Amino acid sequence: MNNLKLLVFLLFAFTLSCSKKEDTSPSYHKGEMTILTDESFKSVTEALADGYMINYPETKIKVVTKKEDLGFLDLLNDKARIVVMSKELSVEEIRAYEKQADLKFLPAKFAADAVVFVVPKNSPKMSITMEEIVQGMQSEEKRFIYDGANSSNLNFVAQTLKKLPKDLKYSIIPGSTNVIEELNKYPDKIGVVGLNTISRPYDKNAEKLRDLIKILPVESKGELYSPDFEGLREMKYPFTRVLYFLSNEGNFNIASGFIRYSCTQLGQIIVQKEGLQPYNIYRREVQMR
Repeated sequence: MNNLKLLVFLLFAFTLSCSKKEDTSPSYHKGEMTILTDESFKSVTEALADGYMINYPETKIKVVTKKEDLGFLDLLNDKARIVVMSKELSVEEIRAYEKQADLKFLPAKFAADAVVFVVPKNSPKMSITMEEIVQGMQSEEKRFIYDGANSSNLNFVAQTLKKLPKDLKYSIIPGSTNVIEELNKYPDKIGVVGLNTISRPYDKNAEKLRDLIKILPVESKGELYSPDFEGLREMKYPFTRVLYFLSNEGNFNIASGFIRYSCTQLGQIIVQKEGLQPYNIYRREVQMR
């Protein structure tokens, strides 16, 4: 009888031990995670995080804004599990990532966004040329206002112009929202912000910001290009950029689950509702005859 009791006890202890191991094993549908994102694409990141938490109520995702370069450094130093990026990494940066994360560099692309050039609503200026942008970024007048050094917007414009950010001349008003709200104080200046800052169609804050400015189409080789769905989808707008996730997670935990969700149809619908071009699905038009 004592042997039977001992056997039952051992079986119970073994079952309890297995249960504890299962509770602590990696999981994509429960647990907590922080995502680092530049302010310029905070809106779409938050929308995707909200969608994921609705689908998986046992997850808690916190979105924290951080300049793109600094977020990438946190990922390398294992201070973050996932970051949102837009700039193309250099060969050295890719090597550093692969060494530190012990993973192959496979960016999870999920949306086409853009850097846009804006002026106050009452400005007579209707467009801007690539030549104006190139010359203005080298002028002591510092005509272009960015949301900060190390920001994704500055990095991307520099990369598009094949320059280093340190070699460009520009003004700063910290924060994209502040750039838009204070732009009318500087009628001779042009604001440079991320499209996602103002792209959410029915968001009251985005609507308020859109009412203060107009986006300048960019003239390149005699053609005007706008950051609308067509301009982003075909990447005709010269400052179209692709947003992607980068993670140092080696197993299928929350970061991997979130990335997969963002790149599937549900996540891509959220991207489209944010006013951005989904990277993995395209609107299909069928003509009936």
